[in-house]
Amino acid sequence: MRRDLFLKIVNALGEWSPFLILRSDAANRPGLSPIQKCTAAIRQLANGSPADQLDEYIKIGESTAVECLKLFVKGVIEVFGTEYLRRPTIQDVERLMEIGERRGFPGMLGSIDCMHWHWGKCPYAWKGMYTRGDHGVPTIILEAVASHNRWIWHAFFGVAGSNNDINVLNQSHLFVEQLREESPKVQYTINGREYDTGYYLADGIYPEWPVFVKSIRKPQLDKHKLFAQHQEGARKDVECTYGILQSRFCILRRPARLFEQGDLENIMLACIILHNMIIEDENDIDQVPFDLNEEGSTYIVQEPTISHGQNPEMEDMELKQISLSLD
Repeated sequence: MRRDLFLKIVNALGEWSPFLILRSDAANRPGLSPIQKCTAAIRQLANGSPADQLDEYIKIGESTAVECLKLFVKGVIEVFGTEYLRRPTIQDVERLMEIGERRGFPGMLGSIDCMHWHWGKCPYAWKGMYTRGDHGVPTIILEAVASHNRWIWHAFFGVAGSNNDINVLNQSHLFVEQLREESPKVQYTINGREYDTGYYLADGIYPEWPVFVKSIRKPQLDKHKLFAQHQEGARKDVECTYGILQSRFCILRRPARLFEQGDLENIMLACIILHNMIIEDENDIDQVPFDLNEEGSTYIVQEPTISHGQNPEMEDMELKQISLSLD
């Protein structure tokens, strides 16, 4: 994170909460500065260090450092979450469709997968519910959708680690806007056939829905082998995103030291928001070059049909996917 971006976050959070500004005590002695408090939070996120390790360097106590961390991540979500953890707008969908078409996957909106975060302070009575055999330790699952530029467009966190990707999908809000007809409408053509549903690249555990394009198991023909190779390569976008996220914020790579699951959710979402802010600050968003000699695109993105009904159930999603499969 560059200094300008860090100071932007410090100033915005100072306006959001008086705790993160410079205050004086009853004896008119100045307390901790906003940079000290935000640096303490950033260091815990980036290095995964315990709170008491910051005492000598930043001159801040353990309890104050933990309080700064909790308030910092909450402020990042409330101040920057609307912009940097948003669902794709029409302009975003157009860029994603253009990038997907150039990579050989017209209509692709990103890649989807799940990640486990070790919960070191999981209560003993809950360990059976949060532990899966292949991990052996209590974990909490994150479901995310990432694009080729490593921007995370969807994040759903909080499901117990004993579940698999299908159980997480059943509780996720990924398709809520689509079912309520509040998401942008897309139309694209593949091999002369028109489609009106964008899709995500996924691995073999996800259901056979038109919104998921999976690889071909044990391909025999050359064209099937070529498709499996390209699909598995493009699907690694979300895996690379998880690796970058854990590298930037080592707190996600180490066992979580907090006891409340709500605090862990705030930390995860704040790290994702900061990750997207860093990508934007580094100008990593794909800029598609304009070529006059290139053929026109085969996709159309339209305004959504707004609906203000209640959130649909997962059974509605399954029925819609079945009907699309039959069509």
